[in-house]
Amino acid sequence: MIQIIPSMAISEGKVVKTVSGHVEELKVYEKNPLDLAMEFEDNGLKHLHLIDIDGANRRKVTNYNILDTIRKYTKLEIDFTGGVTSDGDVRTVFEFGAKTLTVATVAIQDPEKFKSWLVSYGNSRIILAADSLNGVVRTGGWQRTSGVDLYEHLNYYQERGIRFVKATEIGRDGTLAGPNFELYKDLINRYPDLKFFACGGIRSTADIEELDKLGVHGIIFGKAFYEGLVKLADFKKFL
Repeated sequence: MIQIIPSMAISEGKVVKTVSGHVEELKVYEKNPLDLAMEFEDNGLKHLHLIDIDGANRRKVTNYNILDTIRKYTKLEIDFTGGVTSDGDVRTVFEFGAKTLTVATVAIQDPEKFKSWLVSYGNSRIILAADSLNGVVRTGGWQRTSGVDLYEHLNYYQERGIRFVKATEIGRDGTLAGPNFELYKDLINRYPDLKFFACGGIRSTADIEELDKLGVHGIIFGKAFYEGLVKLADFKKFL
């Protein structure tokens, strides 16, 4: 069964959402992070994708206190991302309660360091973020193009043992325009041994059903819930 994973982006202690990755266009939601996490858990969700927007901007893990609070008061399995650039950042994230860590920038800028994390923590705890726009991987909170082709990126890390990949179609993120089904179909056909998390554009449970049919391992949703297009109760058939 496909995993259903809500995303929660944090900036200055508040829950926010970006549009197509533009951090200067943050929309603040009137939800306390812990209350929201407990709401997810109360509705049967088991996972949370926690995004440190401030960390991504500062290139250093910043909102670990939010991670720690959610870990202490819920049983959610938390995947953390944003601002992880050093060995110390990785230790902080895991010490404060993350189950997994999703990494984008370091995988591009310092492959040796990223590979060392894979060895040290295992490929079940380190997730590769292969977030792309028009087939080119972007990093730095999606603000910078890497010039690296998405498929070359995946080829390289598949050969080095990566198992889980978050693949965001950046142009769809926060737009409610629907996922790029053709992209995920192609990824799954090319890389049957990788487990993909789809992110970007999800607007309804019908989208999730279609992604499930394609063989996507999990979906990460945000705006459709925050904007009231889907309710948490709608996800129960997938749980």
